Amino acid sequence: MSAIAPSAILPDDAPHLLVVDDDSRIRSLLTRYLAQAGYRVSAAADAAEARQRMASLSFDLVVLDVMMPGENGVDFSRNMRAAGATTPILMLTARAGADDRILGLEAGVDDYLPKPFEPRELELRIAAILRRAAASTPVTAAPVARFGLCEFHSARGELRRGGEAVRITDRERDILRALVSANGAAVSRAALAGDAAHERTIDVQVTRLRRKIEDDPANPLLLQTVRGAGYRLALGQGMRA
Repeated sequence: MSAIAPSAILPDDAPHLLVVDDDSRIRSLLTRYLAQAGYRVSAAADAAEARQRMASLSFDLVVLDVMMPGENGVDFSRNMRAAGATTPILMLTARAGADDRILGLEAGVDDYLPKPFEPRELELRIAAILRRAAASTPVTAAPVARFGLCEFHSARGELRRGGEAVRITDRERDILRALVSANGAAVSRAALAGDAAHERTIDVQVTRLRRKIEDDPANPLLLQTVRGAGYRLALGQGMRA
């Protein structure tokens, strides 16, 4: 790959890619190049790390190397599809034989790019896959909830405050999704608790979440307690697609 210019600040709705490659140099180059091309990029060194990232974030596409230690790219793709994941996969491999391509496609891979490759071809293939994915997605895109300085991307499970990403737990993500779905109405502790053993654990989770979204967590304006009913989220600017 040629020299890569510094990436610009990307919009929040830029497609989010996951690069999975055990070669740290290739992983770094791909991350930098794709970010410079206008994508938000996360990276993982192996299948286990990729699975952890996909458990907490939604990705628009996975750029996946075949030859990795432990669970290889073909097995990872097959396991993804078996688990019901529909995220598009672009597989990178030094094996360009027809049998290898067929094996990857049978595992659920959307496209196949042999190494070595031109970065521009990689970019064009990614764009083509994303166009096909967008064409098969319902017009009603998942909304973004705005409250105070925060934005919560329900589909991706991402929270931002003042434009900066905020780290949240899986439980906090579930609570936000439930509150956003209620569109300003109160949601009971029982509904927020879901499978949790005790409804009171929700109070602890809400307290922690308030520290991340409120200017003054002791006097919350956004994540409000509704006496006898539960909690509600004050959507200051409503929803946008």
